[in-house]
Amino acid sequence: MNGMSTALILVGLFLVGGIISFAKQGMPKGVIVLLGIGAAMALTAGVMRIESLWS
Repeated sequence: MNGMSTALILVGLFLVGGIISFAKQGMPKGVIVLLGIGAAMALTAGVMRIESLWS
């Protein structure tokens, strides 16, 4: 696992924490959905970089 894949996974997990926090605060659903999309994209990119290193 290199630095970029680690950074992407950490950013994704940070955004997931933001989703949980914003949901507890009662923020608008649009903001939560956008954070969810960003978190999913960051986590997917990080995992795909890890898989490309193994093959």
